[in-house]
Amino acid sequence: MNKYWQHLAFALLAVSLNFGTVCAEDVGDRWGTQQREREYYPIVNIPMPKDSVIEAGAFTMLPNGKMAVGTRRGDIYIISGIDAEKPNPSYELFASGLDEIFGLIWDGNGFRVTQSCELTRVSDTNNDGKADRFETLSDGWGYANYHEYAFGSELDPNGNQFIALGLSASYYSRALHRGMIMKVSPDGKTTAYASGLRSPGGIGFDEHGALFYIESQGPWNCSCSLKAVSPQSFHGHPASFEWYKYAPELGPVPKQPNSGTRIASESKRVEQLVPYAVVFPYIRMGRSITDFAVNNTQGKFGPFEGQMFMGDYTLSVVMRATTEEVNGVWQGACYPFREGLSTGILDVAFTPEGNLLCGGTNRGWPVRGIKPFALERIEWSGEMPFEINRITIEPNGFKLTFTKAVDQLSGQKAENYALSAFTHPYHAGYGGPEIEQQGCPVESVTLAEDGFSAIIQTGELKKGFVYEFDLAGLRSRDKEELLHKDAYYTVNEIPSR
Repeated sequence: MNKYWQHLAFALLAVSLNFGTVCAEDVGDRWGTQQREREYYPIVNIPMPKDSVIEAGAFTMLPNGKMAVGTRRGDIYIISGIDAEKPNPSYELFASGLDEIFGLIWDGNGFRVTQSCELTRVSDTNNDGKADRFETLSDGWGYANYHEYAFGSELDPNGNQFIALGLSASYYSRALHRGMIMKVSPDGKTTAYASGLRSPGGIGFDEHGALFYIESQGPWNCSCSLKAVSPQSFHGHPASFEWYKYAPELGPVPKQPNSGTRIASESKRVEQLVPYAVVFPYIRMGRSITDFAVNNTQGKFGPFEGQMFMGDYTLSVVMRATTEEVNGVWQGACYPFREGLSTGILDVAFTPEGNLLCGGTNRGWPVRGIKPFALERIEWSGEMPFEINRITIEPNGFKLTFTKAVDQLSGQKAENYALSAFTHPYHAGYGGPEIEQQGCPVESVTLAEDGFSAIIQTGELKKGFVYEFDLAGLRSRDKEELLHKDAYYTVNEIPSR
């Protein structure tokens, strides 16, 4: 395919998915980045059995090294050979008859399956390789609408599991506890843990062991975000307030939020309201972000150990994120990682050999990927990309670390660190614009002697703003451009001097 047809195909696809204004230069840049991504992180197709429909919604690794996948259609498959150099895995159908599986973990006695209506243990009591026992562990919430998805976390150190419940039809709370996070203890006792959810895409623990969930763009959420969850916290959408009367463990009902304000000011007025930890700018960093996995591969997946990797359903991409706690509040950054997946990504998981397994479907909403469903794995080629590794906040700016040493000439120039900022309204409308955009001149740069980090000083940082980095001017010591020049840091708190 020559460059003209490449640009035309990408432009038509972007328009068909309502991506907004597209120019040939932008499309060309995206295509060029994807070509470079392939050098470092190739995508390998995982063949599936003929005539099967495996719309992956959840993964879990088993003690024997096999991978289990739960599907949107309610099946559980056990896959052998997922990491083979030229994969041709075998699939064993373990269970069927469940409903939209968006949480799957092995607890030693069977699978804990989070489906829309309940948390179910699915086990094989006669050891014939097929499920024969389906046991309700918790049904402490209502289910009456197709859009009332439920997402399950891993177990915490005390054996508790957390279930994130989406709203009814994505707007209302018409069934018990919809829009809440429920805590299921080892004995099955189910209590409300947090409120204010709209349409979660996943829930789990970050590298620090803190609980987070993914929220989708929509009412009271101008962009997708990663939100930190604590007991009795409120996450922005008031539809679930009516269920507080059945959940005394949540404490008093939060004050009704004021539409048209800012999250930074409202979180001071509404005591339980937690600001977004990481905002994913709309389109530039996804439209419908889904579940995440933490990279604990001990270097098998490259330089991003401990970081969170998450997919996007609409754009068929994978991104990464990092978090830090400042003054008791969580915040952090997000970074592009890999385009070109074949379907809408619902879940990702690391395999025994440290590859990133990605799966999903195109069911229901527009998807950039061309396949109705797919399983693929992203591998690290062993070649080190020149990337922004991590961004953390400083009293008057930010510290950036890199995967390769930055050359002294480009790395010491303040103009090579383009920084701008914006915020969103906090309102009841669906989505919302980026407002109060402003440039943030970088006043000074201190590049480490080894070139692997830089501290940039800027003017006064503002709480509730997303800081956008454009580092196109940087070069590594071997004269490479950054594979991805952009990153976005959400400021909720600023460390003292």
